[in-house]
Amino acid sequence: MLVARYYFFLFCWIIPQLAISQLIQPEFTTQVLDTIDIGYGLTIGDVDGDEQPDILLADKNEFVWYQNGDWQRFTIAENLTERDNVCLAAADIDQDGKVELAVGAQWNPGETSDTAASGSVHYLVRPSDPTQQWKPIQLHHEPTVHRMHWVATGEGSRLVVLPLHGRGNKGGKGKGVQILAYHPPQNLDQHWETSLLDSTLHLTHNFDVVDGSTMLIAGKERVMQISYQNKGWQTDPLLQLTQGAGEVRQGLLTENSPFLVTVEPMHGNQLVLYQGRNYGERSVLYDDLKQGHALACADLLGLGRDQIIVGWREPNKQGKVGIKIFVPVDEEGNGWMHFWIDEDDMACEDLKVADLDQDGDLDIIAAGRATKNLKVYWNETND
Repeated sequence: MLVARYYFFLFCWIIPQLAISQLIQPEFTTQVLDTIDIGYGLTIGDVDGDEQPDILLADKNEFVWYQNGDWQRFTIAENLTERDNVCLAAADIDQDGKVELAVGAQWNPGETSDTAASGSVHYLVRPSDPTQQWKPIQLHHEPTVHRMHWVATGEGSRLVVLPLHGRGNKGGKGKGVQILAYHPPQNLDQHWETSLLDSTLHLTHNFDVVDGSTMLIAGKERVMQISYQNKGWQTDPLLQLTQGAGEVRQGLLTENSPFLVTVEPMHGNQLVLYQGRNYGERSVLYDDLKQGHALACADLLGLGRDQIIVGWREPNKQGKVGIKIFVPVDEEGNGWMHFWIDEDDMACEDLKVADLDQDGDLDIIAAGRATKNLKVYWNETND
């Protein structure tokens, strides 16, 4: 009886999984673009208007961009503040074919009260030649500015800025995090009005923009959704996602079957999947991250359903840092397989996906903290 059960398991599960793994084996070629200091944040956009996506990086003392093609490096701004740079947001908000850019710096997470000593927000005005340094315009900020994105509304784009802590917050307790939307004026040198979107979370880390105008916020208490509807901001606490999280992204198994994936807890070890009605089905896909810090969902393998790409920045139980891709074996998400993208040469601080070479397949761009490297993983899966 035990032998029969073993063979039943072998033919019904192990052998099909091995066959599937051969069919969907990812293939990537690695290119090291640069040696960096930390690589706090990455974004992708057309800087020079040549209709090709460029890479933009927030490094310790510089904001830089790498020109698509030869990947020549240009400095956008340097030494804006006394302390480290930490984030950036690029989007073509005026529809001229070239990105507008905002940045965050003065990274000082232990100081939550003093606005002079912690946090900064600048809008950077491009020169006629984008390979020259850009003009900074200093904007209002809360202490511990950490992440930012451009978000679309019916009244134009808004720069949404997420601090790590609430003002005066200690140990994740005290006032809530002030999530602010900045309104670009007609004359960008003039005052930028701000709107308060939410202040109920007490420690946040990262957020994702879905469909242009909806945000998923990862925080100590939970994951929250904020969207722009009917000329106002609407908040949804996502009642099924009550675990603290540091990263959150949305993916699709089918057009009408979204899922959410998180890194739990903040800087945590678990990659967690939420799917089903109201995201009520929770499952841990992987629990051997260490300082999980980078996350993306996209269909890199051409399967018609999204995969999950996750990176971590400190050696895990196997003593390894790196990036893995998690692949759903069917469109219901009943099983997931995982493969290395980078095994132990990328202490991943941030990653993005984009079709850099415009061949129809998405590539991976990653910045390594302890490994001090910027890499592109060229997608050759379907070549």
